[in-house]
Amino acid sequence: MKKAILIIIGSISLVLGSIGIILPVLPTTPFLLLSLACFVKSSDKLYRFILNNKYLSPYVADYMSGNGIPKKAKRRAILLIWITIGFSVIFIIDKAILRIMLLTIASIVSIYILTRKTPATNKNIIQDIK
Repeated sequence: MKKAILIIIGSISLVLGSIGIILPVLPTTPFLLLSLACFVKSSDKLYRFILNNKYLSPYVADYMSGNGIPKKAKRRAILLIWITIGFSVIFIIDKAILRIMLLTIASIVSIYILTRKTPATNKNIIQDIK
């Protein structure tokens, strides 16, 4: 049962992440990372599918190799999270408890993304040497 639930959550996340490649409103990398986390415990075939896919793997390659999440991806993900959550909280959701839940989730995800390692660039390496 647990395996089936993880596959369902991972598949939904994979679809949302794939849509995020085309639509800039959805953050691609966090959804793909969630998919990988679900598939690593439920489906080796789907896990390898993401890592070997020429369209999906670039989004998670740095993170999976231990290099972290690029700054550009961090900024984009956090910006889009807050735009979509902010829009929902201001214009769509009318119950205070739901607003608090959405803002809490956005905060936790933002903190998680910000605390992940950022890959070093050549510019940063040169600055570290000086």
